[in-house]
Amino acid sequence: MGPSPTTLSKLKLGKLKVVRRQLLQRYEHQPFVSCLAGLYGCQWRRYQRSRTLPGECCCSKVEFGSFGLLIVTFWLSLVFLYFWSEAQNDYNDFDWFNFGNLGFWFPWSVVLLVVAAAFFSYVTLLLVLAVCLLSEGQQLYLHWGHKIGILVTLTFSVVATAVLSDLWSKEWSTLLLSFQVTAPYLHVGGVLMLTILSWPIALHYFRMNKKVRRAITIGLYLAVLFALYLVPLGLYSPCIKEEGTLGPAPVLIGHRGAPMLAPENTQMSFEKVVEAGGEGLETDVTISYDGVPFLMHDKTLRRTTNVQEVFPNRTDAPAAMFFWSEIEKLNAGSWFLSRDPFGTASSLTPEDRALAHNQSVFTLRDFLDLAALHRKMVIFDLYRPPRGHPYRDTWITRTLEVIHNESSIQSSQVLWLPWELRDLVQELDPALQQTSGRRASIEELQEDHVVKLNLHYSSMSQEQISKYASANISTNLYVISQPWLYSLAWCAGAQSVTTNALHILKNLPRPLFLMTPEDYHRMWIPTDVVSAVLILIIFVFHWWRERGLAFYSGNRETNDNGTYSKFRTELSDVWSISSVNVVGQPLSPTITEQLSSISEQQEPCVLYPCLRLQSPALTP
Repeated sequence: MGPSPTTLSKLKLGKLKVVRRQLLQRYEHQPFVSCLAGLYGCQWRRYQRSRTLPGECCCSKVEFGSFGLLIVTFWLSLVFLYFWSEAQNDYNDFDWFNFGNLGFWFPWSVVLLVVAAAFFSYVTLLLVLAVCLLSEGQQLYLHWGHKIGILVTLTFSVVATAVLSDLWSKEWSTLLLSFQVTAPYLHVGGVLMLTILSWPIALHYFRMNKKVRRAITIGLYLAVLFALYLVPLGLYSPCIKEEGTLGPAPVLIGHRGAPMLAPENTQMSFEKVVEAGGEGLETDVTISYDGVPFLMHDKTLRRTTNVQEVFPNRTDAPAAMFFWSEIEKLNAGSWFLSRDPFGTASSLTPEDRALAHNQSVFTLRDFLDLAALHRKMVIFDLYRPPRGHPYRDTWITRTLEVIHNESSIQSSQVLWLPWELRDLVQELDPALQQTSGRRASIEELQEDHVVKLNLHYSSMSQEQISKYASANISTNLYVISQPWLYSLAWCAGAQSVTTNALHILKNLPRPLFLMTPEDYHRMWIPTDVVSAVLILIIFVFHWWRERGLAFYSGNRETNDNGTYSKFRTELSDVWSISSVNVVGQPLSPTITEQLSSISEQQEPCVLYPCLRLQSPALTP
């Protein structure tokens, strides 16, 4: 005899209640959690893992300390990686600095960047694994091998930052400048990160029993979130400009020529500037022992010539103490191909490689004649010879002799940079464009007849550039080779820049990151609003789920014609019908056999007893 309609309707009602409770339950995604726990703590088997009990902390005190150390290491490694990646503009100087101290060439800057990126990727992966485990309600356990890895990463980040801050403190100015162009995008990335973190934070917030811990958690999170939301109100960037207010692109001056395409301070290097469309040539001038001004940046000939082969006993001798007849014997190009300082030598054509290999030291006279031929302006540093040099006290007048009597250049093409004897130089040749390498008041600069400032890019200031421009004093910034820095100088109103990468910057049609205030408002306001809505939804969802779980865990239900057997799930009590009595009669064995397919059996859990029925659940 089959079951009556009354019995079936009651069975359906009981099943619907069970389904409703199951909607509130959290089920482990076993393969996913196993992968997370295995990578984070080498806990590949389920019995090795533990779930976080309601009201308990996510981990032990030791593991909590490890998690805190992981967060600190993540931020410090991120700061160093960002710091060093934004310093790419000065990698060449860093590598040559190490060459001067170590005596051999090696691309230390690139290696340092790769190592920093590897360490950051490692700790970022660990942090992502930890956040995912917290989102799954798992307790954290970090493997001892990872703890050692975190300490190594932390040590590297701290030591590298400290050493570079001591040797290369100007790079912090570069870091601050980078925020002027990247801040709008960093803001969006930060908002996205905090929005993602709202899931595990909300999960554990509603599961905490201690009010103080809850207040600290939500207070800290909301403080960071609202501060990030309000960052755009105080953000300043020269590249956020009203349409039509952007000035002309800065004039490009080749720094020692085009050192990415040819050996620096050689004829080939300056000819590459002319080919690329540069407007000016920059160099450094030393005077030989017999009074011939020639182009050489370093105090010695070791870095950019083969002096070690030709004069092995004079490798570290001052360049100014050589006769010109000796300097003429040196090769000034082969080093460029063997050391490849910018990683660009392989891109040269066979003809250019052969030409670069045969370059010699360039004289000031030939340099000025080349500039005169192509109508390029020139700017150069002039080094005073060392003590005991015949031209130590007449190096200024000797240089002026070359400009006036031995070359074909016009004085108006020369930006005169040396500050020594400036009044005498101005008196001897008023047509020279007096250029200063330091900032001063407008009155002082005008008194010295200065018409141009030559400043390091780290001192870039839109306000200062505009102030000097109002007094007809233009600003040249050196050395700018990265497109983002050139874009910032363009937006700030710089009139010219000295660069190693003229062939790259010349092809930049407009500043990177340029946008109008309206574009920026359309960027950050919707980002903040969408983030706030998503975070609110996530918190409401967790509140609803935890409230529902708490309700069902304290509720015991009965059926008029039978009883429910209580069994434990992760967080709530679920009931199953152990027997159904219709008019005081037990179910027949036939019905029981028909309904046995609903029985659920699971392996035991470590933290929470899994869904296990003490008697078969009934379904129609």
